[in-house]
Amino acid sequence: MPLDSRIDEITDRIRERSRDRRDAYLKRMRKQAEQGPRRGHLDCGNQAHAYAAMGEMKDDLVADRVPNIGIVTAYNDMLSAHQPFKDYPDRIKAAARAAGATAQVAGGVPAMCDGVTQGQAGMELSLFSRDVIALATGVALSHNTFDSALYLGICDKIVPGLVIAAATYGYLPGIFVPAGPMPSGLPNEEKAATRRAFAEGKVGRAELMAAEMASYHGPGTCTFYGTANSNQMLMEFMGLHLPGASFVNPGTPLRDALTDAAATRAAAITGLGNAYTPVCDVLDEKAWVNGLVGLMATGGSTNLVLHLIAMARAAGVELTCADFDAISGVTPLMARVYPNGLADVNHFHAAGGLPYMIGQLLDAGLLHEDVQTAAGQGLSAYASEPKLGPDGLHWAPGPRESQNDKILKPPHDAFATTGGLRQMRGNLGLGVTKISAVAEDHQVVEAPCAVFHDQDAVKAAFKAGTLDRDVIVVLRYQGPKANGMPELHALTPSLSVLLQRGFKVALVTDGRMSGASGKVPSAIHVAPEALDGGLIAKLRDGDILRYDAKAGRLECLTEGVEGREIEVPDLSANEEGLGRELFALFRANAGPADQGAGIVI
Repeated sequence: MPLDSRIDEITDRIRERSRDRRDAYLKRMRKQAEQGPRRGHLDCGNQAHAYAAMGEMKDDLVADRVPNIGIVTAYNDMLSAHQPFKDYPDRIKAAARAAGATAQVAGGVPAMCDGVTQGQAGMELSLFSRDVIALATGVALSHNTFDSALYLGICDKIVPGLVIAAATYGYLPGIFVPAGPMPSGLPNEEKAATRRAFAEGKVGRAELMAAEMASYHGPGTCTFYGTANSNQMLMEFMGLHLPGASFVNPGTPLRDALTDAAATRAAAITGLGNAYTPVCDVLDEKAWVNGLVGLMATGGSTNLVLHLIAMARAAGVELTCADFDAISGVTPLMARVYPNGLADVNHFHAAGGLPYMIGQLLDAGLLHEDVQTAAGQGLSAYASEPKLGPDGLHWAPGPRESQNDKILKPPHDAFATTGGLRQMRGNLGLGVTKISAVAEDHQVVEAPCAVFHDQDAVKAAFKAGTLDRDVIVVLRYQGPKANGMPELHALTPSLSVLLQRGFKVALVTDGRMSGASGKVPSAIHVAPEALDGGLIAKLRDGDILRYDAKAGRLECLTEGVEGREIEVPDLSANEEGLGRELFALFRANAGPADQGAGIVI
């Protein structure tokens, strides 16, 4: 089917806006690509250092006869999603040798877990870790000895940081290699119910711990559709994975075969062969639009609003919050995956998953098919799914029908006609909201506000019963400059209880809210943030606010607020402990949320 004219128009707007930045970026990439294989420019002493530990591969590397693949890994065994990467380097090296190539671990990048740091001080380093990962990847690849790269990472900031670096080294071909989700455990809704009961004091810590351990129970990503799994979807829609790679469980023969295939493909697409596919050619304006469509069609994480803007800038493409709103307005919501439904990502994958969705969206004209991908020319390859047979790995056409219409529906019969992400504008500034899981009667809230400066104060007010009313909770000084913009998912149980008690409740913050927090109406990423002088810094308890997700409005209705003095709390506690001292420079130089809250981009 021809491309939908609305998608074409949005792409043209992005292309025109990005023209100067994108042209300058491509000029840099072409200049670096023209220098040829990187190792050819190293002196003998440089090369000897690079190859000293490579054993029988030394001769091939010195002769420059074969491609050399750099592996950038986010392995650690504290993150369930990244623990499977432990054995990937040896597997990749063996597959590379079988394909006539070599491979080296170029370097490691940090990978922190938002699940561990939710509601904790360490979360204040979370967003900034994205830029640290980009920097660490840059250091890893700076040895200038690689013809292509494999990027091993999954979770919230790890993939965005790796993409920023992969785009910066865009003259190198690159493939992202996932590890897949853990098998299904305790259903996410049952876990959430236990959290709400604990917040109300109805169950004890032992019951809460048992539920959490039954939900997060083994290697692989968490099974709800938060930022980590949204990242995996994104890499597939944008052509940086091999087709169908996202949601195959760890430790399975198919997972191993896909890892081998990624190494083989990385060897085939270097500048030494006839299928040179640099990342800069993959990450054009069409790829970013495809990623936005995927985000809306699946009901993906709001964190990607920040990350996609920063990632795209690294590739010379300028995205704005208005682009998210426009794409959401023309993209049907095709999936119901928790928190936007009861299914987890394993159920989603079994129902047809990404191959089904990409095929359907291509048929509906809502995706650009004519794109370059790591797998070759054209997005149609991503409507196929990997199979492991007697002759090894192959790809077969993906399902043309949903295998479970409670989880997946076609575009013409979708769960909603739009993607559920809204840009919020008004005298309080610019923000975003996600309403794909918010009940319709909670999508407009007009109520007095209760103003807080930290999460613990909100929880204390909930326990004291002072929030048992129609209320808009304002949690300010949570932006990147104030305290690193932590995720506020730890507030979800308390706010959810207020909704269940029949109150009209919304959250307004210059901080972030997790993709797993979807049932609570929230205006997030409000910019300018309080520390930058946003009107949110002048609010007082009792001011009347209006959160209107249907109209995309976020306003203070109380008169005279603009003339007030800004209230600045003592923020010194944000500067010390758990490494926060090391990130003072990041807080001071963080960009605004509507530009990706970046440090390096």
